[in-house]
Amino acid sequence: MTYDLCIADRAYSSWSLRGWLLFAAFDIPVTLTVARLYEPGFAETLKAFHPARTVPALRLPEGVVVAESLAIAEELATRHPGAGLWPTDPKARAIARALVSEMHAGFTALRTHCPMNLRVAYADCAPPQAVLDDLARLQQIWDWARAETGASGPWLCGTYCAADAFFAPVAARIAGYTLPVGPQARAYVEAHLSHGPFRRWRAMGLVDGPDQPFYDRPWARRAWPGPEPLGAEACEGPSINEACPYSGRPVTHVARFQLPGMGPGDTRVVGFCNTFCRDKSVADPEAWPQLMALLQA
Repeated sequence: MTYDLCIADRAYSSWSLRGWLLFAAFDIPVTLTVARLYEPGFAETLKAFHPARTVPALRLPEGVVVAESLAIAEELATRHPGAGLWPTDPKARAIARALVSEMHAGFTALRTHCPMNLRVAYADCAPPQAVLDDLARLQQIWDWARAETGASGPWLCGTYCAADAFFAPVAARIAGYTLPVGPQARAYVEAHLSHGPFRRWRAMGLVDGPDQPFYDRPWARRAWPGPEPLGAEACEGPSINEACPYSGRPVTHVARFQLPGMGPGDTRVVGFCNTFCRDKSVADPEAWPQLMALLQA
């Protein structure tokens, strides 16, 4: 069974992140097609996903294209009932679906004032009242979901589900724009920033494609508030491995990584099959289990 998912720039496309998480966070294999925002090729790429006009767009194995993230979630849940996209408990499942529906259609002020940008973080974005109202509503429904489902862990309805995938870009906005939320919402945001699939997406977004000036804002910047990555840099070989840890192809590009739990001088040199594999690894080594297995061997 082969799925083909069309996404846009990882650093900026919030709906692409949602669509990708519906696969990556639930271990459903997918082939990616990447279109660049604000470039003539964007429309040309989407023509191959007729009648899609937006991303994410999913081509099913039968050839049918589903171009709405909520529809993608439901279709995958039907085809992969054991993957865990929705909670198994009926009440929790209903609540998760309600959360996703509201996220899909709402929070326009937050989206407009704080477009997702995973490459920067701002110390303050002077949120207007409409954004503060959106934040209050988010915290209200997040608290409601936890209370109704009895969720005691980091996620809204128990284990990680499609509702959490849909709120991942919101968590990135709250973190990246230093938006004011309470302690429980802040803990939820931090859970997303530490979530393996989210970290992998952001690591790729940091090195995949040029900056998009549309997303720049004239506010003071600060360090990204997520987990601090291990030290890493591109370098010359030789590497400790002969095959790329992701593709298995021969090594052509090399980087040096600090060993976890060790000092800056304790490093290993690992090789990769191309620039992208190397650079996404350098961006956040601990996001990649295959790389960490090599470093900890």
